[in-house]
Order: sequence, then C-alpha cells, then structure tokens
Amino acid sequence: MQSDKIVSVVTGGAGFLGSHLCDRLLAEGHNVVCVDNLITGDTANIAHLIGNDRFSFVKHDVTNYIFIDGQVDNVLHFASPASPIDYLKLPIQTLKVGSLGTHKALGLAKEKNARFLIASTSEVYGDPLVHPQEESYWGNVNPIGSRGVYDEAKRFAEAMTMAYHRFHGVDTRIVRIFNTYGPRMRINDGRAIPAFMSQAIRGEDVTVFGDGSQTRSVCYVDDLIDGIYKLLMSDISEPVNIGNPDELPMIDLAKEIIELTGSKSKIIFKELPEDDPQIRQPDITKAKKYLGWEPKVNRKEGLKKTLEYFRKKVSAH
Repeated sequence: MQSDKIVSVVTGGAGFLGSHLCDRLLAEGHNVVCVDNLITGDTANIAHLIGNDRFSFVKHDVTNYIFIDGQVDNVLHFASPASPIDYLKLPIQTLKVGSLGTHKALGLAKEKNARFLIASTSEVYGDPLVHPQEESYWGNVNPIGSRGVYDEAKRFAEAMTMAYHRFHGVDTRIVRIFNTYGPRMRINDGRAIPAFMSQAIRGEDVTVFGDGSQTRSVCYVDDLIDGIYKLLMSDISEPVNIGNPDELPMIDLAKEIIELTGSKSKIIFKELPEDDPQIRQPDITKAKKYLGWEPKVNRKEGLKKTLEYFRKKVSAH
C-alpha cells in the first residue's frame, strides 16, 4: 500500500448509507470512488462532494465487471435496494446485486489485494426466534416469501464473502446493519421513520402496520457509520452487528414522531406485510468488546436532526 493515499471504493455510494460512508472516509483522509447505478441512489446525496479532488463518481451497475484504474485499498459493497418498497418492486435486481454484485465487488478486492467490507443486514435473522439477536444465530427466513429476495440475497452475499476469505485469502469484513435512520433517507422509502415523518409533517393519517406491537431498534446514521468505520479498521472477519439496542414498539415510535412534529395526525392501522419480523434488537456485545463501539446519539436527538431534513424535503415536493 502506498503511504501517501488510501483509495476506498464504495458501491451504492449515492444511497442513504453509502453517501454518509463516503463523507466519513473522506474525513478520514481517504480518496473515495463512489460507484452507483442510481436505481435507488440519488446524486443529490453526493452533490456536496462534487469538486472535491479526492472524490469521484462512476455511474455503473456493479452486477457487471467493475473496472477501477490504479490502486484500491478498500472495497465497501453497499449497493442494494434496501427498503421493502424497493426490493418488492425490484426483486430480480435485488437478488442480482446481492449475488452477482457481491461476486464482482469481491473480484475487484481480490484483483487489487484490497480489504473488502459487505453491508449485510439484520434481515439475515428473518423473523427471529432468538431475542436479542446475536451473530451466532442462524436466522428464521422464508426463502420463497416476498421478502426472501432481500433476505436471501444478503445471506448469499455473506456466504460468498466468507468463501473468498477462506479460499482466496481476501481480507473481509461483514457488518450486519440494524434499522438505521437519518438525513438522506427518501420520503417514499417505505420504511417507518420516513413514512411517519412525512405523513405527520403533512398532517396526514400516520400508517402503522398490524397493531403496532412489533418492535424495532433504531440507530442514528452517524453512530452506524462510526461502527462500520471501526469494523473496517479492525481485524474481525466474522459478522458483527451494528445497531442501537434501544427497542420500541412501532406504535410508540409513531406517537413520538407525531408529538415531535406537533402534528394533529391520527394513527391508522393497516394489514401487516407478509413475513414482517415481530421483534428486532441487536446484541452488540461483540461490537462493544472488539471495536469499542456503542451508539451515542439518543433517539430524541436523532429524530430531531432527521426531522429538520424531512421538513425541507417535504416542503420542496
């Protein structure tokens, strides 16, 4: 590795998490190549980086061969539709980016002798029968259900990553990302916080699925990115959960957001989607022990910062 620069490639770098990751890598002194086909990403997320001589953007579908000229030290594979609305609308693309895209990204890492980090997900645990979920849990996933396209794509991506680690000796990392929120999420993303916020800001009814008793643990994006960066810099090749263990029912989250926005919105209930997990909470013992990481931003503070962003987005639409 040349000592004068570190080059990191981020696939899906114009997405919600990918763009925040580009910011962090640049702040750490890396040169960043952002690769995105903009199927769910948005150049608005990286507009502030255009003109930075250590940042470049390549519009490319990573399910095809990825060519990057010159040195590459890190490959961070974040390309994938990641919300239920996206992967139900783009099932084949979701499976392809998890399989072919991971294969191509690992091929780049192998060719360049670079470190590889895959963005996996808490969805590999499916609708879990173990609570909270620790990394040793194998999951409870319906492979042929509508959500299987995302869950199984990520499970395959982990298997492929470990195969390249064991067979080719690629230096790999696997982060299992739990529910995350913050600026740069899309309004119509279909996930709870963007949906609740945009509905409450507009004074519309806030839609909660099922009876709202299903739980999620939500992590503010800055905390998550910090955990991912620490994992990249570590020497841990097994999966690590990164998320906030602060678990709450969806009905309570909806009420909190309505109160925070000062909205007069009412809560209405809709049918729970197929295979929607009933509980979700990360066991972050491993991240604490090996990375010295735990979330710092409390939910109220994180939601306030996110709300500022959504108010601007909603008024611009």
